[in-house]
Amino acid sequence: MKENKSIPATNFPLQGGRGLLVILGAGESGAGAAFLAKQKGFDVFVSDFGAIANKYKQQLQEWQIPFEEKQHTEDLILNATQVVKSPGIPEKAPLIKKLREKGIPVISEIEFAGRYTNAKMICITGSNGKTTTTSLTYHILKDAGLNVGLAGNIGKSFAYQVATENFDTYVLEISSFMLDDMYQFKADIAVLLNITPDHLDRYDYKFENYAASKFRITQNQTPADHFIYCIDDQATAEGMKMHGSNARLHPFSITNELESGAWLDRETLIIQTNKQQEPLTMSINDLALQGKHNIYNSMASGIVAKVLELRNDTIRESMSNFRNIEHRLEHVAKISGINFINDSKATNVNSTWYALESMPKGVVLILGGVDKGNDYSMLADLVKQKVKAIVCLGRDNARIHEAFKDILTEIVDTTSAQEAVYVSYQLAKKGDTVLLSPACASFDLFKNYEDRGDQFKKAVMEL
Repeated sequence: MKENKSIPATNFPLQGGRGLLVILGAGESGAGAAFLAKQKGFDVFVSDFGAIANKYKQQLQEWQIPFEEKQHTEDLILNATQVVKSPGIPEKAPLIKKLREKGIPVISEIEFAGRYTNAKMICITGSNGKTTTTSLTYHILKDAGLNVGLAGNIGKSFAYQVATENFDTYVLEISSFMLDDMYQFKADIAVLLNITPDHLDRYDYKFENYAASKFRITQNQTPADHFIYCIDDQATAEGMKMHGSNARLHPFSITNELESGAWLDRETLIIQTNKQQEPLTMSINDLALQGKHNIYNSMASGIVAKVLELRNDTIRESMSNFRNIEHRLEHVAKISGINFINDSKATNVNSTWYALESMPKGVVLILGGVDKGNDYSMLADLVKQKVKAIVCLGRDNARIHEAFKDILTEIVDTTSAQEAVYVSYQLAKKGDTVLLSPACASFDLFKNYEDRGDQFKKAVMEL
């Protein structure tokens, strides 16, 4: 196998085509953007300050796209016509500041790729639930026979799909970091699930800045477009007063009956987006995704389907047979009458709150990892109601002990997935649930949340 070598910036040949497009970050989105840019006639150079995964190095070599890793050659980068930036690179990074000072446009992969497709855009954001809602929406549309792609924070790069596929519709999971670098891009259908404090270090520790970022999902929308949002979410309701929307509004609520949108009549879900059409009605007990937060997710996906005028029977069937994504409230196994649930994707406290809220009593909760300044107090009531023991999975668990020592007598430290599963199994009894929902990032003991979830599942199956 040939050795992977970067192509030195000094050897980079300018072809004089559509200008130099530099891509910062060579992950899934960066590699895809590079491929699309080359296809569209740009001189392309990829630069990653870290090491590039072999998979993406091989792709860039096959496509004959110059790249560098473990460095940024500023002289070259600062001569770019435009820059496509990985969502993970913060605005405060010195190189980004220099690009801004020179007036060089810095955009996201979504912004760039959106210029080269006329497909209908369904864009979903929110602090919690966006992966589940994006996956469910895609599932409903695909089941209905639409020619639809899945991209954004999930699946294959949007740019790569624009370059290689010909979808009529895309369902895109969009993070606030992506939204920050989107300008002309427009969602035909925008979904905002909720806004809760997350990633505040990227927003000067100001919640209002983070909320404003989320509302960029509505930018450029016209009265011909649609905005779907949770009216029960206080931050979203406040944001609507400040930011508003030009689009047709479709709120959803589980506490209030609405004239249009989605709401509950006791245990019946009702979705009405057009008075000339028959509303969708469905028992919440028939939804594939259970728990209050998942009713919200199903409402949002159902409204998208109704806006697209899909048949009620098709929507109902898809919403009842959907299988949740891996690492998000994923049922792993039932062993000795104990349910094991993998929610490794819960990397913040809000996600863990949603997971606990959907559980019955008798939970052994596996919690911990890299703490992003978590406020565990919001979990206190649910822990009192539902949790019998906490098993910590992380190198530093002091803040977890401090938060729950007055609520629980059983708080146990572990340092591997195998140990955490074994200890949890000993603490649980028939009818209980062992829930991995860490509320923390995974980088102290694992490569990423997928690795954490995979190791958890492997350990469960070895019991």
